[in-house]
Amino acid sequence: MFAKKAQTVMGHRIPEPRPTLMAVWLVFLYLGLPLLVITGLLDLCMQLFFGICTGLWCLA
Repeated sequence: MFAKKAQTVMGHRIPEPRPTLMAVWLVFLYLGLPLLVITGLLDLCMQLFFGICTGLWCLA
């Protein structure tokens, strides 16, 4: 967004922060996995109570 002046420590340039594989994994773990579980449970409830399957596996 805003260009920052490169930071140096004892003459060495510090690399810019970047996303790592661990960061991607943690985002999936804390955001993606609960969303998948909640939507899966909602689909299961719809199927049990109303007999309507709304999941992608119903297309097969």
